[in-house]
Amino acid sequence: MQLFVNIYRKWNTLAWGYCFTLMILLVGVMSLSSGAHSIPLQSVITSLFEPSNSVDSIIIWKLRLPRLLVALAAGCGLALAGMVLQSITRNPLASPSLTGVTAGAALGVVTCFVYLPSIITPFYYPFAALIGGLGAAALTFFVAGHKYISPMRLALAGVTVSFLASAVTSVMLLSTGPQSATLLFWLSGGLQGRSWEQLYILLPWLVFGVVGVLVAIRPMALLTLGDDAASSMGVDSGKWRIMLGAMAVCITAGVVSVVGPISFVGLCVPHIARLLGARTVISSVLLSSVLGMLLLATADLFARTVAAPREIPISVLTALVGGPLFIALVYRERG
Repeated sequence: MQLFVNIYRKWNTLAWGYCFTLMILLVGVMSLSSGAHSIPLQSVITSLFEPSNSVDSIIIWKLRLPRLLVALAAGCGLALAGMVLQSITRNPLASPSLTGVTAGAALGVVTCFVYLPSIITPFYYPFAALIGGLGAAALTFFVAGHKYISPMRLALAGVTVSFLASAVTSVMLLSTGPQSATLLFWLSGGLQGRSWEQLYILLPWLVFGVVGVLVAIRPMALLTLGDDAASSMGVDSGKWRIMLGAMAVCITAGVVSVVGPISFVGLCVPHIARLLGARTVISSVLLSSVLGMLLLATADLFARTVAAPREIPISVLTALVGGPLFIALVYRERG
């Protein structure tokens, strides 16, 4: 095993980026061609560059292409949010799901869906998710402590806040009546029925977060060295930690409002990126983003093809990847 790890580390991070980009293109083509109605490769290419009123072209442009793009955007966002949280806290267990942000964001959306259905449209769901995510993150870090937070303490605080938010969400579901089926479908996490409208809702939040993180690369890199090192270089660690954390929550809010709560992508992808040789913050940002896109697009492909015509909740597949990694990380920290 160590031999393979050494080989991975010798590869250039940029080379891995090119490799995973090609894999994304391959998975994208398979996603567009696979499904209840199989479409030949030639028809996929023709429909992409020469849209028409044919059945294949309508299926690709109305159903499969927007769903694929939402998967890519959501995967990129969740992985980037997890990488940012791990960097600013210097904690390997920090992620949107394990800090309570995902559950808090879901609670915000469900609250609007249940109590303000005639006032709040889907366009405003990310704002509700942002409020819920920020509140959950603040509560998690308050419970975990203000100074250095150990991985185990952060995990326990985050799981507690997540359970609390999920419990409140469950209570709301009991009072929704016929609407509960729609909410349960969304809370399972998935990309069924995602259209261009959902993509347009998600993109501004993702772009804002990505641009904000790229602008703050230097402060984030210094924060990974510790507060003393950051202060000696003229960086206000407290201010930048709050700003970068808010960016991570913004990204998560946009993603959760569209695809629902999907766990473990933000936790496992940054660790895989570091295993593949990402040593600097900028390389971690780039490689994590590409890996997140590949992971979620691949998970969605399996989710809708393995048990076709039924679909497996995508969060189940990401948990199968992230669960064992989380156990390994906790075991390593305990040792």
